[in-house]
Amino acid sequence: MPLAGILVSDFDGTISRKDFFDLVRARWPIPRDEDPWERYVAGEITHFQALARIFSRIRCTEAELLALVDQMEVDPCFASTVHELQRRGWEVVVASAGCAWYIEQLLAGAGVSIRVFSNPGTFHPETGLVMSLPPASPFFDPGTGVNKLEITRDALHRSDCVAFAGDGRPDIASSLLVPAERRFARGWLAEELTARKEGFVGFDSWTTIRDTLLC
Repeated sequence: MPLAGILVSDFDGTISRKDFFDLVRARWPIPRDEDPWERYVAGEITHFQALARIFSRIRCTEAELLALVDQMEVDPCFASTVHELQRRGWEVVVASAGCAWYIEQLLAGAGVSIRVFSNPGTFHPETGLVMSLPPASPFFDPGTGVNKLEITRDALHRSDCVAFAGDGRPDIASSLLVPAERRFARGWLAEELTARKEGFVGFDSWTTIRDTLLC
């Protein structure tokens, strides 16, 4: 079947309802003046460094961490949407500045098989979730680990019909590469696009993405 199009999607807050790092920060609170995320927002450290430091504070068993991962709540219509897109000739790719450790767990649980570009990680109860940079990746970025912009550009080289879905700060540049009718946004990304007077398709369910792309 010829390639109908490519959907590049963020994971945390886009495929899942909640961000893993928000759940981790709630479970293992960090004083505001020591919070790596606040330092990232202030431009003092990179996005990757912030997440890696937050994830390294995890102290629990693997079973307890997997239970926390389940609380991310993958969109109930995500799997059926991906399967329908694939049946119609679409390729779906995850581009995430988070960690492949929990992403792969959730995708497997949802019965979804798609390419994932993310930061590798290993878990141990005494060291937490240790996230690593992927320097061998063709889309490596030292600031986030994964260069979503280059992943989206690669998709545009391979198909004339590319869509992007996201919700966070690392998603803005990639989202602006695709036309407004295939630019899916919520959360921070939707607010930023609105502030820039850029068009987008807001979504609360993956059925919106399915119905828009397969109309």
